Amino acid sequence: DLNGLVNEWNDKTVEITGYSRHEAIGKPLVKTYIVKKHCESVQMVMGNALLGIETSNYELEFRTKSNQIRYLLVNATTRRDADRNIIGVVGVAQDVTEAAKHDREVAAMANELRQLVDTANAPIFGIDLNGLVNEWNFKTAEITGYLKDEAIGKPLVSTFIVKKLRMSVQRVLDNALKGEETSNYELEFRTKSNEIRYLLVNATTRKDPENNIVGVVGVAQDVTEAAKHDREVAAMANELRQ
Repeated sequence: DLNGLVNEWNDKTVEITGYSRHEAIGKPLVKTYIVKKHCESVQMVMGNALLGIETSNYELEFRTKSNQIRYLLVNATTRRDADRNIIGVVGVAQDVTEAAKHDREVAAMANELRQLVDTANAPIFGIDLNGLVNEWNFKTAEITGYLKDEAIGKPLVSTFIVKKLRMSVQRVLDNALKGEETSNYELEFRTKSNEIRYLLVNATTRKDPENNIVGVVGVAQDVTEAAKHDREVAAMANELRQ
């Protein structure tokens, strides 16, 4: 009603919350049933509806009688009497608890994967469909000397790859953007201090949940020391041959 007290509580609300109609009627809705962190925003939605400003698809969290949380997607509609005077608010809701839990689990998993990528002991970098860097983990930053903020949004090939390999690296990335992946491709990164780091890269196609190609991820191994050693051996063998 106008004071925020419950005056409507149907059978489905009883089933979801565990509170009978008798227990709910006359209680302050927000203070009694809404989880504390959402009380202020829910009160604002209710206050707006009492002014005639309705809200659609607002997600709120109900605390049940058994102290569980139910996620409801609510349309807060202004209630009027026969003379069009505002007399309260009606909430028509959809129980989206299972979907909300699933979304939170997916978000937690995505966050965990993000941490794994960021802290992996291997350079991991990625590009979007335009060849701009959109992934740059801590190991890549350590190896190249470029911080993530410095790399994100830059064209990978023209900014970080040595000139003589740009065409071939671009070809590898273009192929990955068509779904043709490449394994163990050696490329040369130019670091911030103008040194060369040799990376052995797997260029993997990146796809969205609908299986559309959205970019390329490179998972690399820093083989700089081994590459330098191989070049020294090759140079020595060439010198002996002469």
